[in-house]
Amino acid sequence: MRENVPNGEGGGRQPIFMAPGAVSALAGVLVAIHLGASLILDVNGLGNLRIWFGFIPFRLSAPDLLPGGVIPLVWSGFTHALLHVDFTHLLVNTAWLLVFGTPVARRYGAGPFLAVFFFGALAGALLLTAVQFAFVNQFSVLIGASGGVSALTGAAMRFIFQPVVVGRNPETGEPMILGRHTATLGQLFSNQRSRAFIIFWVGLNLLIPLAPLFTGVSVPIAWEAHLGGFIAGLLMPSLFDARGRRDQR
Repeated sequence: MRENVPNGEGGGRQPIFMAPGAVSALAGVLVAIHLGASLILDVNGLGNLRIWFGFIPFRLSAPDLLPGGVIPLVWSGFTHALLHVDFTHLLVNTAWLLVFGTPVARRYGAGPFLAVFFFGALAGALLLTAVQFAFVNQFSVLIGASGGVSALTGAAMRFIFQPVVVGRNPETGEPMILGRHTATLGQLFSNQRSRAFIIFWVGLNLLIPLAPLFTGVSVPIAWEAHLGGFIAGLLMPSLFDARGRRDQR
C-alpha cells in the first residue's frame, strides 16, 4: 500500500521552476486583480474595494459604522487574500506563493492546494480578530495573500524535509521513488530542519509586535494572519492523507 505517497510525485523528475497550473493561475489572478484595481480605480474606488472585500474585525463590534454591516464578513475572510497594498506587497506574496505553493499543489492537486490557501487566509483573519479584541481593539483592514501563503508554508513543512519513500516497480522490480513521507506533528519537531524552520518562523512573527519597543516604529505586518495561516496549514495535510487512504480502499 502506498501510504502517505503524494499525488504526482511518483514518476519522473518534476521541473523545479515550472509551477503547476493551479499555482500559476492563482498567481495570475492576484496580479490581474491588483493591476486592474490600480489602473481602473481612483483613491475612493480603492478604498471602497478594501472596505467591501478586505477583512475588518471592527465589523463584529460596530457593524453599523461600516457599509454592509456584518454581511461582508461572509466573504471577506477569503477575499482579503486577493488584494494587496502595492506592487511590493504583491511581488513578495506572489514569489512566496510560487515557492511554497508549488510543492503542495504537486503533492495534493489543485483542489487541496486552493483549500489550504483560502482556509489558511480565513484562519489568519480569525486569529487577527481574536488578538485584536483581546489586546488592541483598534480599527484595521486586513488585505494580502500572506495568511494563505503561510498556510501553504505550514502544509509544505509536513513533507519537504522528510525522507524519500522508495519502493519497487511492480513490473521490473527496480527501485523507484514514490514521494516523501508525511510527518506527524511530533515528527516535525524531531526532524532538525523542520524544527529549526518552525521555530524561526514562529519566533520571527512573534518579534513583529515587539518591534516598537526597540525601534520606536510599528511594523505594518499582520503577524497574526501569518501565524493563524501557518497553524492551519500544518494541520490540513492530515485531512488530505486520510482521504487518500480511504480512496485506496
